[in-house]
Amino acid sequence: MAQSSAASAPRTAYAVLAAVSISHLLNDTIQSLLPAIYPVLKVSFNLDFAQVGLMTLALMLTASVLQPIVGMITDRRPAPLALVVGMSFTLAGLLLLAFAWTYPLLLVAAALVGVGSSVFHPESSRVARMASGGQHGLAQSIFQVGGNAGSAIGPLLAAFLIAPYGQRSIIWCTLLAVAGIILTFRIGVWQRAHRLRTSKAGTASARVAAATGPLPPRRVAGAIAILAALIFSKYFYLASLTSYFTFYLITKFHVSVQSAQLHLFLFLAAVAAGTILGGPIGDRIGRKPVIWGSILGVLPFSLLLPHVNLFWTAVLAVVIGLILASAFSAIVVYAQELMPGRVGLISGVFFGFAFGMGGMGAAALGELADHIGIEGVYAICAFLPAIGLLAAFLPNIDHRHARPA
Repeated sequence: MAQSSAASAPRTAYAVLAAVSISHLLNDTIQSLLPAIYPVLKVSFNLDFAQVGLMTLALMLTASVLQPIVGMITDRRPAPLALVVGMSFTLAGLLLLAFAWTYPLLLVAAALVGVGSSVFHPESSRVARMASGGQHGLAQSIFQVGGNAGSAIGPLLAAFLIAPYGQRSIIWCTLLAVAGIILTFRIGVWQRAHRLRTSKAGTASARVAAATGPLPPRRVAGAIAILAALIFSKYFYLASLTSYFTFYLITKFHVSVQSAQLHLFLFLAAVAAGTILGGPIGDRIGRKPVIWGSILGVLPFSLLLPHVNLFWTAVLAVVIGLILASAFSAIVVYAQELMPGRVGLISGVFFGFAFGMGGMGAAALGELADHIGIEGVYAICAFLPAIGLLAAFLPNIDHRHARPA
């Protein structure tokens, strides 16, 4: 019996997880490219800041609002080639961005890139879970770290390729989208074959789910609301660091731009490391302890950050990045376990909400900084991780889900 159980246990498809992570890197590289080339477009089209803001709105609205809708549709009607469709929208957006000659076309291009992202994230998160072999946290972490790397690469492409050569050089970035289409097509072929192989096990899985029994709807709704509050805390605080950390260092410590960028790179590297660590730890000790520790655990360090010298600011930023970034994979997997069978919807909701909070946080904190100064912003944001106290009210659900031997 033990041998039979071990033989039937699902195996983690690491090659598929690597492919999903790389495709996430390509998608998020392109998505982060757009804000990075705003200075080029501002000069080329003589835009004001309000028009630049509308481009961000077009990108963020389509990238965030559509994600839950896409997830809900693909939950009901699986679409193995949905990732190819998403990358195709992104390719169309890049082509239009390279050759747009009017501002309205720039808005359409931004919206197309956002649509591509809205299709990509919920479906690729579903594929990561399918390939996890039961190691759901590890799978989400591998998937997510690709996106973090892509977000860092986009500005580098803008600095070394597009800024020196202008708008038309964006055409070279379409090669990333073409590579993404080829890669996601291969992922779609695996996804279709995987569904065919596992279709016979569907009835047995449904019986197991029915035997364990879901939480009452009211408790599920309350837990989702708590997770949303934690996402708000995490991404508002991350927005203060990713968007304004260089300004904070220059203003408070009078460092050079290059030194400030190096400190930002150290923080982003810590975020990437924290992302890959959070999922596997959640697989071992449970999602709730990771969620609790990663949000609330940042609080002592965030409270210290506004009051220390440059050296300790760098150290604390690395520690904060490591701890805080470990939360997202655990939050997504925990929410998926709250609502089994709604992987696409849950992934779309949480990725979309995270994007929205990041965008709103950057805008709100920028406005606040204009009034009270960047150091005042960090003094206020230091208290945001205290929202992690709400994690105490999350139900314990890890024991409800069997893990592979």
